[in-house]
Parts: sequence; structure tokens; C-alpha cells
Amino acid sequence: MTDPTDPAGENEAKRLEAGRLLFAKECQFVAGAATEDMLPELDLTEVAFAGRSNVGKSSLVNALTNRNTLARTSNTPGRTQQINFFNLGDQLHLVDLPGHGYAKASKQKIGIWTELVNNYLRGRSTLRRVLLLIDARHGLKVTDREVMDMLDVAAVSYQIILTKVDKSNQSDVKSLTQKIEAELAKRPAAHPETMLTSSVKGIGIEALRAELASLAEEVG
Repeated sequence: MTDPTDPAGENEAKRLEAGRLLFAKECQFVAGAATEDMLPELDLTEVAFAGRSNVGKSSLVNALTNRNTLARTSNTPGRTQQINFFNLGDQLHLVDLPGHGYAKASKQKIGIWTELVNNYLRGRSTLRRVLLLIDARHGLKVTDREVMDMLDVAAVSYQIILTKVDKSNQSDVKSLTQKIEAELAKRPAAHPETMLTSSVKGIGIEALRAELASLAEEVG
């Protein structure tokens, strides 16, 4: 429990409250872009959710915003086939990206998604950070590192978010986190802290809200 007499604890309490207030605001779908020319011109800070198909991007967006159906979820990998933009209280845009690494889609469709996402990530001036979601049961894969390489080259800040941590034992999650953070220390655009989450259990949701609220405040 936070000690109110402790300055560090008091600051953390303020961060958590700022996150709670931000994500209590109305969150609305703004636009969906299936091609680069459909990308909307927006002036709010953007935070993008990226990751392999079925890693839990839509579930995490729903958990953060306390809405069950804001971002469509599915047990079928590759369901999100466009970039979806959501306006959170006129302070922040949440951007749900198509999953990468889904091998069962046609090569043509995978190529279109990959080009769309990469062009968005490289050229979006309002993009403040990419949250790269990694399933805690599987760790980093080749496709994840390809995205990280591209973001490093483009100098786009990104942060690793472990999902589904409730489905792995604590020691495995701790070991995975240490390995990932050791790798991140060698990557120029990576945020040093890995965050642990579970959309089902609510683990890490408050802390992630606070982190995203701080990004909105830095810019606006």
C-alpha cells in the first residue's frame, strides 16, 4: 500500500490517479485504415499497440478502457485487418495495429498489412510510442525482432508489454523479463522497462494506464 508520507509513493499515487482519470473518459472509434491513403490526419498524440496475431492487443485495449467491445476480439488470428484509431477523451489516440506474423493469411494480404503497418510506424509524426505486445508464454520471436529492428532504424520509441502473464508461473515470467530487458539495453529506440499485464486478471492495467497518461501529458 502506498505510504502518503513518502514522496516517491505520493508521486506514484498521482500517476495512477492521472491514468484512472484519463481512461475513465469517453473513448470512441475514429477511423479505420486498410491502405496508406486511408490513414487519417490527426493532431493528438498516438500510442500504437503492435504484436503477433492473437497476442491480445484488442483485449488489452478493452481492459485499459473498461469496455468489452471497443476493440473487436477474436480467437481467430488475423481478425484485425486494418489500423484502427480510437480517441480517448480528446487527449490521446489509441491505435490498434494488425497482428504481424500470421502465416495462414495469403502472402498478398500479409504483404499489404506489413507494408501498411511499417509505413505508418515509420512516418507518423504524432506517434509517441509503440507498445510491442509479447505473449509471456512464448517470448520474443523472429517477427518481433524484425519489428524492433525497423523501429530502431526509424528511431521510433517502443516498449515491450508482456501479455497473459497469469498463464505462466512467476519464475518463468521473471526470467523472461530479465532476458528481454538485457536485449533491450542494446537497442537504441527501446524503452528500458518491460511491463507485465493480464487483461483477464487486470494485472498491470493501472500501471499501464498511468504510463500512457504521462505520455499524453508530456505532449499536451
